[in-house]
Amino acid sequence: MATKKIKKAATKSDIIEQYTDYCLSHGTRPATVYKFAKDNGYEEAEFYRFFASFDALEHQYFKEMFDYTLEMLHQSPAYPEYDGTQKLSAFHFTFFELATANRSFIMYLMGDGNHRLRNLLKLKEFRKAFTDYTSSVLEKPFDIQNERADKAQGTALKEAAWLQFLSIFKFWMQDTSPGFEKTDVFIEKSVKASSDLVYNTPLQSLFDLGKFIWKEKFTA
Repeated sequence: MATKKIKKAATKSDIIEQYTDYCLSHGTRPATVYKFAKDNGYEEAEFYRFFASFDALEHQYFKEMFDYTLEMLHQSPAYPEYDGTQKLSAFHFTFFELATANRSFIMYLMGDGNHRLRNLLKLKEFRKAFTDYTSSVLEKPFDIQNERADKAQGTALKEAAWLQFLSIFKFWMQDTSPGFEKTDVFIEKSVKASSDLVYNTPLQSLFDLGKFIWKEKFTA
């Protein structure tokens, strides 16, 4: 195979795009960083400026999605005026719109059912950024003077938000509706139910969420 002329530099986005294209075209990752870099026209060292390995690139992929999601949100003049729940809802809608645009690669990364734990580890960098984000936008439901108890409340709030994200992510991966419209419904009902559970009266929204899940899982 003829290789491209070696050039001086590559950008992080170049490398991610090339890696994505290779994996989807071949159904597997490149054999070595050396050959991958050479075939794309730059020195191996250029790859290592951004990623320590292909594993590191895959882990960073979801963090890049997180960063781009926030960038898109902050372009909206209305976003700073949203309350915490509205910001979280907007994050989910924006993130999963981006995920849908890159669904083939995400399914490639996460689709091996025999290695669920290893696949979840690919979300490690994303998880840290996401939980930091939720801690910054979600208000604590109780004003607790005890520092230790207040910290525990904050931890519970962000961990609940993370579990909610994982449930939406799993739903989206299994969604077969046109345009993944059922994922949009699930996001709306899930965020509303969790908000009501934490801040308001939960019964009606929890009932609506339960009815939706029952319909999708048992009557579809």
